[in-house]
Amino acid sequence: MYFLGLDIGSSSTKASILDAATGKSLASTHYPKSELAITAPQAGFAEQQPETWWECVKQACAELFALEQVNPQKIEAIGISYQMHGLVCVDKNQQVVRPAIIWCDSRAVEIGEQAFNQLGQQKCLQQFLNSPGNFTASKLKWVKENQPELYQQIDKIMLPGDYIAMKLSGDVTTTSSGLSEGVLWDFENNQVATDIIKHYGFEHSLIPTLVPSFGEQCTVSQQAAKELGLRAGIKITYRGGDQPNNALSLNVMQAGEVAATAGTSGVIYAVTDKNVYDEQSRVNTFQHVSSTTDNNANGVLLCVNGTGRLFSWLRSVVSVQGQQVDYPYLNELAKDVAIGSDGLSMLPFGNGAERVLQNKNIGGHIQNLDFNRHQLGHMVRAAQEGIVFALKYGFDVLKDMGVSSQVIRAGKGNMFLSPIFVEAFVNSCQTTVELYQTDGAEGAARGAGFGLGYYSNRAEMFNGLELCAQYEPEAAKVDAYANAYHNWQQLLQQSI
Repeated sequence: MYFLGLDIGSSSTKASILDAATGKSLASTHYPKSELAITAPQAGFAEQQPETWWECVKQACAELFALEQVNPQKIEAIGISYQMHGLVCVDKNQQVVRPAIIWCDSRAVEIGEQAFNQLGQQKCLQQFLNSPGNFTASKLKWVKENQPELYQQIDKIMLPGDYIAMKLSGDVTTTSSGLSEGVLWDFENNQVATDIIKHYGFEHSLIPTLVPSFGEQCTVSQQAAKELGLRAGIKITYRGGDQPNNALSLNVMQAGEVAATAGTSGVIYAVTDKNVYDEQSRVNTFQHVSSTTDNNANGVLLCVNGTGRLFSWLRSVVSVQGQQVDYPYLNELAKDVAIGSDGLSMLPFGNGAERVLQNKNIGGHIQNLDFNRHQLGHMVRAAQEGIVFALKYGFDVLKDMGVSSQVIRAGKGNMFLSPIFVEAFVNSCQTTVELYQTDGAEGAARGAGFGLGYYSNRAEMFNGLELCAQYEPEAAKVDAYANAYHNWQQLLQQSI
C-alpha cells in the first residue's frame, strides 16, 4: 500500500510516494525543475495562476508513476500540503475567476490594518488570535473594492490546497485550520469568523464546506483519475498549510514542540495548547492540523519573508552570463570569515512587508561595507547571519509568549544545508537543532496514512523518520554571535 503526498509551493510542486509498511519514501520529484514565475502587475503584488499548479501536479505525478519501483495502482490515500494564505476564487462552474493572490502579496496591508482598528484590536486578538492583516480575508476585500465585476462572479473562495483538492475530486471543501490562516476562523466560538465576514461585507456562502484536516475529505473523480493515471475513488484524507505540514513532517504535533524551515521564507513554528497571541501581532497563531475538539493545538508562526530568497539573490548577483555559482562554493568562501563578518551587517527584509516588523516593508540593507576589507566571503557570511538574526528576533517574541523550546526540529534542506547557517542559528538562538531527512510532500503522505486510519498513533505514523544530524550550542561561540546580533539589532532599529 502506498500514500501519495503533494506539496503545492510557490516555487514548484513536490510529490512523494510513501510505502505504508516501512514508512520510507519510495520516490519523490518536483516540477518544474526551475522556479515558477510569480507575476507582479504592480509593486507589492504577487500572483500565480492556479491552473499552473494543477499542471505541475500532473507533470510531477507523471514522472513518479513512470518509475519502475512505483505502481500507482497501490496508492490508497492522498495528502495535500500547500502555500499558505493564498486566495483562489472560482465561479459556479469551478473556473478560476482571477489569478491567485499568493502569500507574499502585500496589497491588503492597509485594508487589514483598518479592520483591526475598526473591529477593535483586543476583539480581533481574542477571537481570531491575529489582526486581519494581509491575510486571505483582507485580500478578498481588496478584490471586492477594486475588482467588483470579478467579485460578483465568485461562487467560492479557497486556499491553494483547497483548489487542488477540488481539481482532484470536483468537491469544493476547506478546513478550519485553513480558514484560521486566512483569519476566517473564530477561536473563541470555534466557528467560521462571522464578524470578519460581516465587517468585510462578504456572503457567507463564499465559504466552502468544512472537512477535518485528517479523515475522508473527498475522493478522486473519474476526470482527475484519467488526467493523472490514478484509480478513481482514491481518498483524499489530509490537508494542511505548508508550515503546519512542515511541523507534521518533523513529528511536531504537541504543545512544547517546535519546528523550523528556511526555504524562500524562514519560519519558526511552535505548537501550544493555548489560544495565545502577540499583543503587537508580530507573529501569528493558527489552528494546527493536529487540533481536535478534545485536544486543542495551535501553531504560533514566526515568518521572515526573505531568508533563502536573500541567498539566492546574492548567488544571482555574483553569477556571470547565466553561469551560476553553486551554494557550496559560496559557503566555502565564507567558512574562514570570522563571526560578525568583520563588521558587515545585512538585513534580509527585501521580499515584501514583514509581519514581525508589524507589516513594515523596509527593504534589504547592507551596512559598513568596506571596499578594502570585505570580500565576497564576508557578504556570504553577513547574509546568512542576517537571516539567522531576523529569525532570532522573532524567536525572542515567541519566548516572551511562553511557546519556545530548547530543541528545534528542521528538515535537512535549503538553508539548513549550510554549515554557516546552522552554526549561526544554534549559537544565536541557543537551542539544540535536530535535522531530519524529510520534506513537505513526504509529510503530506504520512498525513494521508493517518487520515486513512492506517496509522493509529504517532509511533506508527513516524516509523521511518530518522534523525540524521544534531547540533548543540558551543560556549566559545555564543558570546561572539551575541555581539554580532547586537550590532545587527542597531542596524534594524535605524532602518525601521
